[in-house]
Amino acid sequence: MKNLKDCRVLVTATSYAMNDPTLRSDLEAAVGEVIYNPTEHPLTAHELAALVGGIDGMIAGLDEINHEVIDAADRLHIIARYGVGLDRVDLEAARKKGVIVTNTPGANATSVAELTVGLMIVLARHIGEATRRTKAGEWPRLKGTSLSGKTIGLLGLGSIGRRVAQLLGGFDCRVIGYDPVVGVDESAAMGVEWMARDEVIRRADFLSLHMPLVPETENLFNRERIAQM
Repeated sequence: MKNLKDCRVLVTATSYAMNDPTLRSDLEAAVGEVIYNPTEHPLTAHELAALVGGIDGMIAGLDEINHEVIDAADRLHIIARYGVGLDRVDLEAARKKGVIVTNTPGANATSVAELTVGLMIVLARHIGEATRRTKAGEWPRLKGTSLSGKTIGLLGLGSIGRRVAQLLGGFDCRVIGYDPVVGVDESAAMGVEWMARDEVIRRADFLSLHMPLVPETENLFNRERIAQM
């Protein structure tokens, strides 16, 4: 097994380097060399392919890691996704080359959940429109709505969905949700009333999606489902 001090690690997940400085220093102390994403955005396959030569491990964000990247990686042993979704990683290409792919469930659950609730408030109170119009010299009086008394629907009750439900507990709203691997009792314990997926879509005043992108969920929201809302 290769000594960590001989390893070169590529970090493309910008949030990994920015959110907690100790993560950066700990990683740099543990391995031989760390190379960081030279941009502030997720890398395309073409950009990434130019960086992976001589890299032993990668801490990836939302980068496009397709077969072109895997083929260009001559020393790569592991791709560690700093997040949950693996839909942007060519898992079959990685398997064929013997590259291990991991993810980090729950790593950013609180951040995403807080953003989710924040966006609900932005929509309910027309904060985006009010900001734009105020900057344009207007002083609009917009009629918003309240989360209190509304029905919030959650599709997906994993780490993020559960945290959203917890945060919504202080808003005096009804939270309903669906997850194929979460039962009625488990949902109730997190403050969520379990319902069938289409029933959640029909009943929700605000609908928030927290499902992985897999063949069963891709293009889930088509004309038919939107019509149910």
